[in-house]
Amino acid sequence: MGNKILEWRRKHIGDKQFMLILAFVIGVLTSLAGLFLKWLISQIEHLLTQGFSITGANWLNLIYPVVGIFLTGLFVRYIVRDDIGHGITKILYAIARKQSIIKGHNTWSSVVSSGITIGFGGSVGAEAPIVLTGSAIGSNLGQVFHLDSKKMMLLVGCGAAGAVSGIFKAPIAGLVFTLEVLMIDFTLGSLLPLLVSCVTASAVTFALSGSNTLFEFHLTNAFAIERIPAYLLLGIFCGLISLYFTRVMNWLEDRFRSLGGPWIRLAVAGPILSTLIFLFPSLYGEGYDLISLLLNGHGQSDWNQVLEGSFFYSMPHLLLLYLAGIIIFKVFATTATNSGGGCGGTFAPSLFLGCVAGFFFASIWNMIPGNSIIVPENNFSLLGMAGLMSGVMHAPLTGIFLIAELTGGYGLFLPLMMVAVSAYLTIIIFEPHSIYTMRLARKGELLTHNKDHAILTLMSMDSVIERYDEHLHPNDDLSEIVRQISGSNRDVFPVVDDAGKLLAVLILDRVRHVMFRTELYHRLHVSDLMSQCAARLTTRDPMDVVMNTFERTKAWTLPVVNSEGMFVGFIRRSHVFALYRQMMADMSDE
Repeated sequence: MGNKILEWRRKHIGDKQFMLILAFVIGVLTSLAGLFLKWLISQIEHLLTQGFSITGANWLNLIYPVVGIFLTGLFVRYIVRDDIGHGITKILYAIARKQSIIKGHNTWSSVVSSGITIGFGGSVGAEAPIVLTGSAIGSNLGQVFHLDSKKMMLLVGCGAAGAVSGIFKAPIAGLVFTLEVLMIDFTLGSLLPLLVSCVTASAVTFALSGSNTLFEFHLTNAFAIERIPAYLLLGIFCGLISLYFTRVMNWLEDRFRSLGGPWIRLAVAGPILSTLIFLFPSLYGEGYDLISLLLNGHGQSDWNQVLEGSFFYSMPHLLLLYLAGIIIFKVFATTATNSGGGCGGTFAPSLFLGCVAGFFFASIWNMIPGNSIIVPENNFSLLGMAGLMSGVMHAPLTGIFLIAELTGGYGLFLPLMMVAVSAYLTIIIFEPHSIYTMRLARKGELLTHNKDHAILTLMSMDSVIERYDEHLHPNDDLSEIVRQISGSNRDVFPVVDDAGKLLAVLILDRVRHVMFRTELYHRLHVSDLMSQCAARLTTRDPMDVVMNTFERTKAWTLPVVNSEGMFVGFIRRSHVFALYRQMMADMSDE
């Protein structure tokens, strides 16, 4: 039945039309998934916090976050039984190393797990899980219809674009995010399915949830030239905070990973998370209420609402100290959530931290003695969101368009550009890779917009290794060499020991002058004719290392061994070049 459907599709629907249909379906499904996740989070959070006091600390904040990551850990460990963390990094890895294949459970597991985590107070965002969900929907649709890797990559991109567009009601940001953060170098013709997915997801979300933007923002102070120095300094400030956030998160993840099993990590991360949320209740969940407050507050009385539910409630003069604590400890809360067993992303933390940083910067700026240029805290809260997103994700265009669409703040488009670009230029001085790509980049598994590098990343060692069934040993005589040569069209043979470890290679040219002299068949041995390898490759080497080794050694054939030195096969330069040319043609063809 399935084959008949596929055959009917091939006869009646062209590839381009079919991709547009799939993009539309992906847009609808990702939008519905995003709406369900937001509904799930709000229901759990409302159920747990509806009786909370606003005039003092709430002791249940010490319990709820730990329970949330504990339940999420049980769900992942015993129902999903797979790692679902680092959603966007997982997408990047799937594109670069798994031919855009994402497991089927990712179409729903991230929604459930992140809903539990965030609803119970986990200090992470729902956006990265829904992006993974959308990409998984695209990948699995491609697998159902047996599409090639190029179309699969496009569908994964459609899923990611639709997810961002739907959950934020921001179609332009969804498109830019896919091109800038996922770093997929699509051709002009590939943009149409992405646009269909973005527009469809946004339209469905608007239709089902209303036409309001995610954050209400009313511009009261337009762009002013005299504030340009403040805009640029805010960008630098956001870039430095982005660097702090990225480096500390990476360091903390390594520390938690070194603790051992999941229960030990939960025992350490849980108390850290609950204590921070108890002291700074604004860290509970995504923190979007605080963002709305800072964007729309009209004075100190409004902004003091930030302190509700905390020990600081009766001390409004400590508001800036409270916000400074949030800037410092947000990364600890986010990392503890994920490392302790929770599931969530850094989209919302970036927006949250950026809003707080922008407000904090503006408040300090306005307190400078003799300063005649007063800046509006609301505007700078908005601009800080673009700055942090630009810095943390290394995506200035995504930061600019997302914040403009999220808030309707197009009147500040030029300041958004200034802050986002200056934040990005600041962080790349210290950190060349984003929070999503730094681990993959270290392993050589990161796809980039550089076509040459992208093709080498997409190529796998398995696709170019030529495996041998027979091996030579040092004590084999010339008759055995001739026997293997006569039954093969190869010109190089591996020499291994009894355990299979590579010792040397035997090149056909070394044997030609004696291979027909039968009187030497039992007098000459492999050890007399073998040669040392110019270099050895390992199965873990990325393809750019393979190409650099060929260039350095000037060799045409190199042996490949595993981590224990056991012979695996040979790689020929001509084979690599042929595959490279074919992939370049496939990538450029439209």
